Amino acid sequence: MKEQHKPEADITTHHKNPYEIVKDLIKESVSNLGLNENVYHILKKPMRVMEVSVPVRMDNGEIQNFTGYRSQHNDVLGPTKGGIRFHPSVTLDEVKALSIWMSMKSAILDIPFGGGKGGVIVNPTQLNERELEELSRSYIRSITPIIGPQKDIPAPDVNTNPEVMGWMMDEFDKLRGYNIPGILTGKPLIIGGSQGRIAATGRGVVFTIREAARHLNLDLTEATAAIQGFGNVGSMTAKFLHQLGVKIAAVTDAKGGIYNNNGLDIPKLLEFVNKGNIASEYTEADSISNEEMFALPVDILIPAAIENQVTKETAPKIQARILAEAANGPTTPEGDKILEEKEIFVIPDILCNAGGVTVSYFEWVQNAMNYYWKEDEVNKQLEERMVEGFNRVLDIQKQKNSRMRDAAYTTAIKHLVEAFHARGWVKERMDVE
Repeated sequence: MKEQHKPEADITTHHKNPYEIVKDLIKESVSNLGLNENVYHILKKPMRVMEVSVPVRMDNGEIQNFTGYRSQHNDVLGPTKGGIRFHPSVTLDEVKALSIWMSMKSAILDIPFGGGKGGVIVNPTQLNERELEELSRSYIRSITPIIGPQKDIPAPDVNTNPEVMGWMMDEFDKLRGYNIPGILTGKPLIIGGSQGRIAATGRGVVFTIREAARHLNLDLTEATAAIQGFGNVGSMTAKFLHQLGVKIAAVTDAKGGIYNNNGLDIPKLLEFVNKGNIASEYTEADSISNEEMFALPVDILIPAAIENQVTKETAPKIQARILAEAANGPTTPEGDKILEEKEIFVIPDILCNAGGVTVSYFEWVQNAMNYYWKEDEVNKQLEERMVEGFNRVLDIQKQKNSRMRDAAYTTAIKHLVEAFHARGWVKERMDVE
């Protein structure tokens, strides 16, 4: 049996581990709120973490054994919920951090879920379709004892999609002997998925950008933007910003970037990408590097790729008025300090990209009722949640004259502490100042 080795931690990197970053942010918020340190001790660790082996019989007959994880952060508000990513750089600490961020998102938007996250250390581009299906089924079998519609509800994330969710749901149903559509979200529509789910994260990002522009008196029909990452979230964000009249000057992806000072033709670019091409191969624009894109004089900058992109190296070059964190954890603490000094308005990830978990929640509700909403209804409910969440965070930001990131963590922790109090976990109450 061939062992799939875990990548060693890169000791040369100056980036702080995301789990350490999120623990520091929680510690700071708990201290700023004047709460007992017990609250920090409850929140700093996931309540349950599982490491599993994920054996897959490859086409050459060899069995490769991949390593998978599932982290369940806190279930005080309801079952845990969160995506599954297939990526070679998945680590246990990354999965833990992402599960904590999921708890924060749900708390900000008043969704009755805790945070969960899963991942498998694998490069899915090196597997064919049969091997990928086998990996998906093998992983879900391994974590079956700790998941379920009332326990922990997985969803798609990096390199997973509705098709993968369909395989996983089928495997879980086979093990249980009957249909359980609420076991996971982000499924194909035909087997209980929700309308509007694929566009939900990008749509939510744009709702928060619209509200931030309103707050800053920025006219979006005169505004320019640049987007790092053109996967599902980046491309949907581009589509909806374009519809609001924003001129998108540049887009980058893992292979490079494209730029047009007068604004890229977004409908044409989306058509190009939907044919299986990647954005940076689009020829009707100039090429641009990631570094150059960060330095562009645009109004709105949207990191929609991976963690640790806005760093002490890239942050000084940013000229945008709004930084909308469509990715999870794109800004390092050093980068954050620079953004604060430059008075750039940050829409933090735990608010900005919470549209995905919101529509996942709607999908779970529809599965439980066995009654499905039209897309207009989904989008209307999503807008309401995102705007309420944004205003909740903005109110705290104004009240405490703090950074938006601190205000977002404060909002989430206050909500969680109320639930802790209601269950008798802590003595403090947060419903009064």
